[in-house]
Amino acid sequence: MVADTDIKKGLAGVVADYTAVSKVNAETNSLLYRGYPVQELASTCKFEEVALLLWDGELPTAERKAEHIAYGRAHRSLGAELKAVIDALPLDCHPMDVCRTAVSFLGACDPKSEDSSAETELKKAWELFAVLPSIVCYDQRRRHGLELIEPRDDLDYSQNFLWMAFGEVPSDEVRDAFNTSMVLYAEHSFNASTFTARAITSTLSDLHSAVAGAIGALKGSLHGGANEAVMHTFNEIGICSGESEEDAKARAKEWMDQALAEKKKIMGFGHRVYKNGDSRVPTMQDAFFRMVEHYNRNDMIGLYKGLAQSMDEAKGIKPNLDYPAGPTYHLMGFDTPTFTPIFVCARIAGWTAHILEQRASNSLIRPLSAYNGHNERHVS
Repeated sequence: MVADTDIKKGLAGVVADYTAVSKVNAETNSLLYRGYPVQELASTCKFEEVALLLWDGELPTAERKAEHIAYGRAHRSLGAELKAVIDALPLDCHPMDVCRTAVSFLGACDPKSEDSSAETELKKAWELFAVLPSIVCYDQRRRHGLELIEPRDDLDYSQNFLWMAFGEVPSDEVRDAFNTSMVLYAEHSFNASTFTARAITSTLSDLHSAVAGAIGALKGSLHGGANEAVMHTFNEIGICSGESEEDAKARAKEWMDQALAEKKKIMGFGHRVYKNGDSRVPTMQDAFFRMVEHYNRNDMIGLYKGLAQSMDEAKGIKPNLDYPAGPTYHLMGFDTPTFTPIFVCARIAGWTAHILEQRASNSLIRPLSAYNGHNERHVS
């Protein structure tokens, strides 16, 4: 190994390529999708519109939106073969394993798997966008011994997602909070799972393989699994429905102080890109607070505030998006292991936008390594 080799562990600080999909604007500490601040998109756009923005580069015209929404709603159903594949998987496997397997199966069955034209790739992206909620919702239901709820083509994306999960059309407040989370999770530049998708695409592999690889990367607790870890923390402290905000806050602060003293890793805080706090948090936090009020769960807001304040006071580290998102999904009724699959349903928009971009201007991603093993030696 050359002694002065400059190693960038985790590729930290390495600029690997150009992208026009998203960026963090350091001047405003704002995440931009195709130039639009994500908080503006979350407050004004449906998730389907944001997906089209990421794919097309512009917000859709009414005609474009109607055409693609109709196409997507026609591809929401699991179908008997995919349902059988999901049913064959063990109930104790992680739901992310179900997502990965389902995407791989869909790729194996796609007669245009090797067609990488932009038009065909966009159709594949929209089809995955449409069917992933059905996969996630059915998997949660089957673990409780419940039957599949078929999708409805008269409901928008968020309404249909919650309908398939719980069998009820959600209130506008719950629908809007869920829509907010999906928009905020949709894209985030060259994160680990997106970079994985681009690396796989760079070999000229197919779109489904790239997405399956991205799902594998997202499963890890240092990436997508962090929203699950936040709820594990809440559960360890103890969720007491009906407890006052102040009592819950006091218990959370006591737990955090002890955890920091023991040097435990606390998930849901800090971010490699944001140095002044995750710009998505205020928007998601507002949605979480609305859900606290909607479900009359002041105990949850007490835990939330107690942990965040203690971490800020002790370390000056701010929450990331996973911190308010996990408790929001919990209040809606989702199982904790389903949180990261929900993330998949959102990030499929960003992943496939990057796959299309990589495909359009491809170069094989193949970094070097600095060898630090034995010098040359021989079998005696």
